[in-house]
Amino acid sequence: MELDPRRLKVLRAVALRGGMADAARLLHLTPSAVSQQIAQLEREVGQPLIDRSRRKAGLTPAGLVLAARAERIELELAEARRELAVLSGRLSGSVPIGAFSTAVRHLLVPALDSLADTHPELEPKVVELEGAAALRDLRTGALDFVIAEHDSDSGESDPLVGLSRIPIADDAYYIVTPTSWSPRPASIPDLSTRPWIVSPPDTACGRALDRIAAEYGFTPRHAHTALEFPTVLALVAAGFGAAVVPKLALAGASEEIAVPPVPVAGSRRISVVRRESPSGPDPLTEAVVTALREAAIGFGLMPVAKSSPRGATERSRRL
Repeated sequence: MELDPRRLKVLRAVALRGGMADAARLLHLTPSAVSQQIAQLEREVGQPLIDRSRRKAGLTPAGLVLAARAERIELELAEARRELAVLSGRLSGSVPIGAFSTAVRHLLVPALDSLADTHPELEPKVVELEGAAALRDLRTGALDFVIAEHDSDSGESDPLVGLSRIPIADDAYYIVTPTSWSPRPASIPDLSTRPWIVSPPDTACGRALDRIAAEYGFTPRHAHTALEFPTVLALVAAGFGAAVVPKLALAGASEEIAVPPVPVAGSRRISVVRRESPSGPDPLTEAVVTALREAAIGFGLMPVAKSSPRGATERSRRL
């Protein structure tokens, strides 16, 4: 029996994505091409690998065995690429990176400009994506890196099982209010009865507002909910409420937005998240992290103190 590693990769994609159509999107193939590759692999092994009796395709016991082997092959190939990069010092090829919008505009774009000069053979591909969807694409191989955020005082919302988080910078929080408010608030208690433009509860700024409210003993009046900072700032500028936003979001903010001298503790931590490797960060990871840290310093964000005995990398916590 001779197995084609390329077909094993297709089978692994079906296992990771839980179906032919999603596997096709991951591999940039048509569903028909994925189906043909799986059918040929089944002929090679002489037994079914996909359970087609259910609405959503699942793997048979034989399929699960081969998918597990395919994952080991992928890991070995990734280690081989890392070792070759170390030997040659040359970085090349496609690098898909997922990131949230403010990180794309203010950190990733200048970082990619820098990488274009130092490593011209790299081909970055930016995907604007965040949260659980971005981590799913990272785990299943559609992305090489994800630029993620979390409220540094509240900690991570979920353990990043199988992933490593490499801190880039801390992005300090500010409270913003409409300039039309009179009298202008001078403290957080002054805002306790005012309306708020809130971020979703699973975001860094959503957790930050909850933490601030708990610290000062009030319940924010949720007037509006917005995910993207341009939307948040537009609502604030129009006079609809106050909001918690990070420094990155304030670049080019409207003159209708005030930043009162209200002390706000905490920040959101911006990190690069990648799949774990037994050998640690490779030259590509180090190049991307270095470029992002330089962009963050250039914007005036706070470098992350290296207090962990593991250095800059925060290993994932296991369930």
